[in-house]
Amino acid sequence: MQVNITGHHVELTDALRDYVNEKLERVERHYDNITTVQVTLSIEKERQHAACTLHAAGADLHADAEDVDMYAAIDALADKIDRQLVKHKEKAQARAQGAGVR
Repeated sequence: MQVNITGHHVELTDALRDYVNEKLERVERHYDNITTVQVTLSIEKERQHAACTLHAAGADLHADAEDVDMYAAIDALADKIDRQLVKHKEKAQARAQGAGVR
């Protein structure tokens, strides 16, 4: 899994990069076929914004999160993208097993 992290009006410190990579490791445990992840961190006035686009086999997933703290925004982002990926995996497994065919 290739992780690209960019920042708008944010200096990307090693601590931020490590934190994002640590949170995305949890996502990788759920699904093996993730090719790339693009994470964008930005600050707009008082809002800390984190956005993520994840390219996996069969789906491109996107999530956004905002908070007053950048680390909290990254936490929320990881939770959202994790839920989306688990749902995608469950749907793919159901399709493979022929669910929904009457």
